[in-house]
This record gives sequence, C-alpha cells and structure tokens, in this order.
Amino acid sequence: MFEPSRAVRERAPRLWTLWVAARPSQVALVLLVYVLGVGMATNSDPFVIEPIVPSPAIVGTGAAALVATTVAVHYANEYADQDTDRLATRTPFSGGSGALVATGLPRSFLRAALIGAGVAAVGTLALAVLNGLADDAALLLVVILGAGLAYSLPPTVLIRRGVGEAVNATLGGLLLPLYGAAVLGSPTPAAARSVLPFTLLVGCNLLATHWADREADAATGKRTLAVRWGPGRLRQAYATLAIAAGFLVLLLWFADEIPSIVAAAHLVPVPALVWGWGTLTRQQSPFPAVLAMVSLALALTAAWWLTGAGIALPA
Repeated sequence: MFEPSRAVRERAPRLWTLWVAARPSQVALVLLVYVLGVGMATNSDPFVIEPIVPSPAIVGTGAAALVATTVAVHYANEYADQDTDRLATRTPFSGGSGALVATGLPRSFLRAALIGAGVAAVGTLALAVLNGLADDAALLLVVILGAGLAYSLPPTVLIRRGVGEAVNATLGGLLLPLYGAAVLGSPTPAAARSVLPFTLLVGCNLLATHWADREADAATGKRTLAVRWGPGRLRQAYATLAIAAGFLVLLLWFADEIPSIVAAAHLVPVPALVWGWGTLTRQQSPFPAVLAMVSLALALTAAWWLTGAGIALPA
C-alpha cells in the first residue's frame, strides 16, 4: 500500500527507502486513530476538561507533529530490524518494510535518516506548541516518541524483553487516541477507560503480527511473545484479550461511560476477531487480526464523530 514502483526504487533508491521505511500505510492508520481521539474530544463531557473549539488549524498542527514523531519511530524500528528483515517472510502486514534489504543501501543511511527524523520531530513539536498545541498533548507526544524509540533502540530495546507487545498496544491503543483528545482539551480518566477495549484488540493484532515474524525474530535474538510462547498459549492470550475487551465494553456501557452508538461500534470487528483466533498460529498472514483492529478504529471514529454531532442510536 502506498509503495512507489520498482522503477522509482531503481532510479532513486534513497528517496524510495525513505518513503517505504516511513511505512506510509501505518502512518495513515496512526492518523485515523488520532482522528478517533479528536472525535472523542468533541464529546467534551466527560472526556476532556477545559475544551477548546475544534478548528482545522489546531487539528492540523497536532497531526503534523504526530506524523513527524511517527516517522522517527518507524525509522528507528527499521534501523534496529535490518538483520531481522533479511530473514523475515514479508506480508503486507508483517516482516518490516525491507527497504534497506531491497536497495542494498548501507545501514548508516537509515541511521542518518533516523537522526534527521528525530530532529524534525522535536522541531515540529516545538513549532506546534508555539502555535497553540496544548501542554497535555505535547507531553503525551513526548512520551510516545520516547517509548517508541525505547521499543527498538538500545539500551532498552523493549521488544527484546517480552514487554514489546504491551508497550506497543499502550502506545497505539491508549496514548495515541488520548493525544488526539488532548489536542482539544485535557483528557479525563473516563477518556482513557473508553479506549481500553480498543487497546486490547491492538494487543490481539500484535500477537498475530509477531507470529508471522517469529522465526526471523528468534534467529536474531528478538524475544517477542510469539518467540517465548507456544501456539497454545498465544491462542489463549488472544482469546483472553478479545473476551476481556467485550466485557469492558459492556461495563462501560452499563456505567453510562460510553454512548450506545460507541458500544455498538465494537460489534463491527467481531467476525474478523473470531476469524483471527481461528487462524492464529495456523497461517502466516495476520490479515484477520489486522482487519479486526482497523475495522474497529474506523467504526469507533465514525461513532464518536456522530455522537459529537448529536446523532445517537434510536432508543
């Protein structure tokens, strides 16, 4: 998705590598979850305090800072995973971009790109703050950048310590939508609770994605849960996360912490989620789990924005 042609790779390998290693399809997903959080903030009570009126300028400023941060994190991951990418069986959803492997460029090229992207991320964030980005949003973005780099790079390399999945799910499922909400106000604990089911489904997606990479990860010392655990335990963990997400949705709905249309949106990924459990450890492609996560992100984004517009399910 969004990948330039082979001709571009051969004529401009450096530009091709910078584009592909940025993982534009994942950047698009990050922006979708950001918009989800912004939509949640349009329902200011009880999800944010001291809300501001949404405007294209402030939402666009927050998005620009997020994109710069995301690209820096992706470059860090690509730089750290070059050896793994040489061995991985690539699918559209796993195996890394393989940009350096495809072009034969030295690893030092991506190291320089990472340094440049990190400087750009910090600079973009500083400009965003000067242009009105809220302090809470800026703090969350700093945490996202720091944890994203710690996920892949020394001395922490969290992905090799058995906590990478938890860190990744927290970043993408919890902190990212909260950042979107923080652009329009200070997120409340209720806002964090409302995205916990989505966070758990991000965890299901990571179990499936890492299963596809387990052999390459094991060969290079990358101790993901798919490497540490056997098929049975992985399938049990996936089911536990999915069931826990369902119970959380019910609890949040009965407690009137999420509107009915948002609760109903969580039904959208159920078929893909069940399909993902059925195929986990039995096929390489993590597509069903990816579909579940993406379809839920789309459904929740639509539900929150419809709620903000005053549209609700009929009683």
